[in-house]
Amino acid sequence: MLVLVAPGQGAQTPGFLTPWLELPGAADRIAGWSDAIGLDLVHYGTKADADEIRDTAVAQPLLVAAGLLSAAALDASPGVVAGHSVGEITAAALAGVIEDEAALRLVRTRGLGMAEAAGITETGMAALLGGDPDVTVPHLERLGLTPANVNGGGQIVAAGTAAQIAALTEDKPEGVRRVVPLKVAGAFHTHHMAPAVEKLRAAAGALTVADPKITYVSNADGKTVATGDEVISRLVGQVANPVRWDLCMETFAELGVTTLIEAAPGGTLVGLAKRALPGVRTLALKTPDDLDAARALISEHAGA
Repeated sequence: MLVLVAPGQGAQTPGFLTPWLELPGAADRIAGWSDAIGLDLVHYGTKADADEIRDTAVAQPLLVAAGLLSAAALDASPGVVAGHSVGEITAAALAGVIEDEAALRLVRTRGLGMAEAAGITETGMAALLGGDPDVTVPHLERLGLTPANVNGGGQIVAAGTAAQIAALTEDKPEGVRRVVPLKVAGAFHTHHMAPAVEKLRAAAGALTVADPKITYVSNADGKTVATGDEVISRLVGQVANPVRWDLCMETFAELGVTTLIEAAPGGTLVGLAKRALPGVRTLALKTPDDLDAARALISEHAGA
């Protein structure tokens, strides 16, 4: 069984969209989405520097656009889809819950709302490498931090105010090897994002929604979700609540997933899967050059 996953914010790098625009029809699709949301995705995906695409309002639409473009180029039939953080909007479109353009409109609202919320208080995030979650999580809570991403594979991402992140670097939980501040604009998936939730809820109310056509795994708790309305409800609430990617990977194992392919700009989720899902074949779509290898991997496991 194939699971197609979509990465979250932080996966973007300068120029990462450039090779994908060389595919037939890709430039026209991106241009149409750019017009629909009032953001020049071509410029930001090909010419903008790291600081420009770090902007939450820019990064999130770029990631969803790249994920949808690469998944369309792969033209596979996954049995399962899931997304990390903003990647859940990509997954919702891949599952047929919303149309592609609706996904771009929704993520534009999400990105703008989260950027505005991040401007209220100076906040940030940091990845903790190593350690035991049973030790790490209580330690974070004592510092006033939120375990915003529980990613599995020995990785938790903490989020909170700049002062709380600074305190964490001086007071690591027992067993944690490193604390790595992340280049993100705010404390995502925490109460600091509550103002963005209301904006996203209003936008979601105007969507035309269908039930998922393939198995959709929610990163709120790793559960499968059967109705489109529930998918959208979770997408809205997710902005201010932790991502439990560890539980998603547990569900992949329970479902019998044998192959995991990560949509562009891939790499992060494949890295986590290699540690947490031994025996599952993985591949990240970084550029169109990876498409043939991905198709071969799918065919090999379909035959097996």
